Order: sequence, then structure tokens, then C-alpha cells
Amino acid sequence: MGAAGRMGRELVRAVHGTGRCVLVGGTEPAGSPAIGADLGTLAGLGELGVRTTTDVGAVIAAADAIIDFTAPRATVEFARLMADAGKVHVIGTTGLSATDEAAIAEAARRATIVKAGNMSLGVNLLLAITRKVAAALDADYDVEVLEMHHNRKVDAPSGTALMLGQAAAEGRGIDLASHSQRTRDGHTGPRRRGDIGFATLRGGSVVGEHTVIFASEGERIEIKHMAADRSIFARGAVKAALWGRGRGPGLFAMTDVLGL
Repeated sequence: MGAAGRMGRELVRAVHGTGRCVLVGGTEPAGSPAIGADLGTLAGLGELGVRTTTDVGAVIAAADAIIDFTAPRATVEFARLMADAGKVHVIGTTGLSATDEAAIAEAARRATIVKAGNMSLGVNLLLAITRKVAAALDADYDVEVLEMHHNRKVDAPSGTALMLGQAAAEGRGIDLASHSQRTRDGHTGPRRRGDIGFATLRGGSVVGEHTVIFASEGERIEIKHMAADRSIFARGAVKAALWGRGRGPGLFAMTDVLGL
């Protein structure tokens, strides 16, 4: 879904290159200049004989699974359609609201949905490590999540940063919503003990960098992941689609796919 975008093209290359999947379609929203273009040509692979379309229903009918790195509104609609079809929906879309999340959870009663703010193996290992470190260290260690992405990213903090914050909150046994600090500006006063802070940077062509910082008096622990190529997310998404086939309805995460 969204086959002409940067991630869409990466996904086309990943599906075509895996040897275990067949590319059967790709969608673009109405008005896109890429409608009717060959997916292989868009992705730099040469013609594959599969063209972009606005006909979402036709693509879903032809597929065992769809991979969706689009926008919240589109993702919620795709989830509803995939629930009707009872197929596999891999979601890498970020910026989802609580209402969007509830709609996806409802769809997962009839579809196999694998949803993650980040599909890379490294980031999912980082999540597991963050949870363990947060559990081992008490609130004397302030937790800060720093992320940087390219200048065209539209949501902040990133979905991965929020996942890392949630992992730290779970390790601490606290509720992230009531123990997070998203912005700081002006005379803020001292840092509130036990909060998990988020800092966002945007610039250039950065694919994605995330650092979790545990800072105490006299020492600091930093755990970092740097993504240099979007193909890591695409390969993870294809792995999730293959894992989901025949799995049955449910809402799963990449930690399930990777056995973490």
C-alpha cells in the first residue's frame, strides 16, 4: 500500500527479492502521478508487469497479505477491509491515535495484524534491552529518549521513540501517559523524578536514530540504534507477512515475529 513512496519502493524491492513472495499489486491514492506505473520500474527493478492502482479492493482480493506504511486514516480503513477478508495486515504506519489503535484492535479479531512502529531486528532488540535496564535501575536514573529523522517526517515523537518509552515504562512498572515529558520550553523548573523524557530532532536525510539514556549522579548509560538504510524495515515487514500466514486472527508485534 502506498507503493510509490520511499518505503513503498523499498517494500517492492524486498517482496520481489525475498524469493518467498509474489508481488500481486500496489496501491496509490487518487490523484497520485504514479497511478498506472509499473511497480518494478518505480522501484528500479525493471518492468514486473504489475501496475499501481487506486482499486484497494482488487489488490486485497489478489493478496494473502498487505504491507502498509501509509497514513493513519488509510491504515484504519485497510484494517477494516482486511478484517472482512480475514487476511494478514502488516502495519508500519506511525502517528496513530488512541481511536485508531482501538479500531485496529477491533479489526484484529478477524484479521492477522502485525503492527510495529519499527520493523527492524536491531530496534526490537533495543526494546527488549531497554525494558530490562529500566527494570534493573530505579528512579535515581532519569530516562530520556532521543530520536532524529529526516526533514520530511510528519509525526513526533517517532513511533519507535514511543515504543522505547513504553518499554522503559513497562520495565519500571509505571504508566507512560502519566510519567512522560514530551516538550520543554521556557522556565520549566526541575525535572520531575520518574518521568520519561522525549527529545525530537529533524534534519536532512537521516533514516532513523534512537538513543535511550539512563542518567544518574556521576554516570550515564546510553543504548543506541542507527538505521542507515530503509531496507531493514522493509525486510522486517516481509518477514512479518510470511510469519503471519496461517496464524489466525490476533494483534501481534515484531517481538512475536522474532521470538523475543
